[in-house]
Amino acid sequence: MNRSFNISEWALTHRSFVWFLVIIIVAAGVLSYSRLGRNEDPNFTIKTMVVQVLWPGANITDTLQQITDRVEKKLQETPGLDYIKSYTVAGTSTVFITLKGSVQSRNVPDVWYQVRKKIGDIRQYLPQGIVGPFFNDEFGDTYGVIYAFTADGFTHRELRDYVEGARTRLLAINDVSKIDFFGAQDEKIYVEFSSHRIAGLHLDRQALIQAIQAQNAVTPAGVVQTSDEEIRVDVTGGFRSEADLRNVNFVANGQIFRLSDIATIKRTYSDPPQPMFRFNGQPAIGIGIAMRAGGDVLALGKNVEQTMSEIRADLPVGIEPHLAADQPKVVKAAVDDFMEALWEAIGIVLAVSFISLGVRAGAVVACSIPLVLAAVFVGMELTGIDLQRVSLGALIIALGLLVDDAMITVEMMVAQLEAGVEKEKAATFAYTSTAFPMLTGTLVTVAGFVPIGFAKSSAGEYTFSLFAVVALALLLSWIVAVLFAPLIGVTILPDGMKHTTHAEPGQIMRGFRRALMGAMRAKWLTIGLTLAALAASIVGLRFIPQQFFPASDRPELLVDLKLSEASSIYATEKTVAAFEELLKGDSDIDHWTSYVGQGAVRFYLPLDVQLPNDFFAQSVIVTKSLEARERLRSRLEPLLIEKFPAVVSRLSAL
Repeated sequence: MNRSFNISEWALTHRSFVWFLVIIIVAAGVLSYSRLGRNEDPNFTIKTMVVQVLWPGANITDTLQQITDRVEKKLQETPGLDYIKSYTVAGTSTVFITLKGSVQSRNVPDVWYQVRKKIGDIRQYLPQGIVGPFFNDEFGDTYGVIYAFTADGFTHRELRDYVEGARTRLLAINDVSKIDFFGAQDEKIYVEFSSHRIAGLHLDRQALIQAIQAQNAVTPAGVVQTSDEEIRVDVTGGFRSEADLRNVNFVANGQIFRLSDIATIKRTYSDPPQPMFRFNGQPAIGIGIAMRAGGDVLALGKNVEQTMSEIRADLPVGIEPHLAADQPKVVKAAVDDFMEALWEAIGIVLAVSFISLGVRAGAVVACSIPLVLAAVFVGMELTGIDLQRVSLGALIIALGLLVDDAMITVEMMVAQLEAGVEKEKAATFAYTSTAFPMLTGTLVTVAGFVPIGFAKSSAGEYTFSLFAVVALALLLSWIVAVLFAPLIGVTILPDGMKHTTHAEPGQIMRGFRRALMGAMRAKWLTIGLTLAALAASIVGLRFIPQQFFPASDRPELLVDLKLSEASSIYATEKTVAAFEELLKGDSDIDHWTSYVGQGAVRFYLPLDVQLPNDFFAQSVIVTKSLEARERLRSRLEPLLIEKFPAVVSRLSAL
């Protein structure tokens, strides 16, 4: 350490400027704290992409051999590939591409672009008549806010129109990145021919279909050039409604027929239906709201709530939006719990400081804590780290460490004052004698978290803020200890302090001394026990359960219902409706949603999203507490076995 320049001495000779820095840091820290994003988990990239190809009419063997195998072989060339997983049914091939954890998040979009290019290269070698391929590189998007719209006295089409209007207004919110529908059914126009009528008139059904397609074809009709302008010719005749379709004329056997004479034309919903969505046992249309990267989920929740109150006021009686998933509420509760724990930890540290150092010396340490925290909040805002479970946990971990340097500075200053040294010299003594050892100790502690910060894996990405916040807090605590703590000590501590001596050591000290002397006398035994304890801890580490995401304390209970693979979506809907009868009136349930023909959308980052299947359904039950969740689970498990013996069911918490 360069002894020609003493930072503590410089701070004392520039007191006004240093006090100005204190005020600026505290003010900036308060402002940064108010602007920090709040989230349940750190920003995390799910490095999985979905490629889907449809081949209507194909059997499972042809789909597997001619589509899935070819797509998988080509995707094996993907840079950074970890593994490929595919799911093939008759006419549908779904392939999941998962990248290695070492692939950096900023490079993932480029890899997905390469996937699109590679599939485009083999598009010409895939069978004729396929639909797609379709790409979903937003598989990891989390819909933190979900609303379910139900209707009483309105058709599904009318309900969808209102929901689309609500979506348009919600997209105007700043932190909203995307909004998706689920449970909405597409409308189709069905033309059902009478076989007897066609046979009696000697008509060719295929010729009729071709005539309808030709009538509705969009073809260029040319352009009329004049001396002044160019006029586009638009040939009418395309179908605008069911009436246009009914009035299509055919000539057969010298007679003119209308399509309505030989076929029934009706507008209805897709049959079989698309995946369905239910809320508290009622059919509904859901909208999932995803937040942009770096957004504040609490601010998003407030803005969505305000916009939804305006939308609700404009909706007619009978259409009701219900809040089905509320991540802002969960995040607020989680952040509040962590902040409560943080303030409790601060209180404990302050109490220990006052008891061990005395009132005035403890006050110096007490002033250092908020100064370090304020600087940390500024650093977190500058580096884009939000308040979430990992960063808040890092603050609690760092809290017991960040006061060490300040306590050393104050203790050294108090010792010098008790020895009769002037206050200014006592304040600068810690820097000349212990600044370098303090910095070394701080860097060694930070080095313990380096493997977390520089791990090239998904776990490293998830826990990076642990390293960043701890390193930031400890380095800033050293700066505060050598720059600001001496000035605070000069201001708070008295000019002279009387040295306090104790004639005899206390009982605790005497016991510690006896234990220490015994360990020194049996030095080889002490070393052997220490090495044995180290070896035992290394061996015991194998038996500690490991999991990537921590256990969630959210009150949701997931219920999976899997029928036989030959079951239709109608059978699945009927089973779900029967299951929901078990939930009605349960005092432990706040509300529930059911996804028929698919799994729940990702409303929680670690959720394992299930593939759409007609024979599968998943219910998300929001209970009133964790205790209520466990009570409900214990009641439902035997009921599902008893009431639905042919259904494979599974209950799980998040």
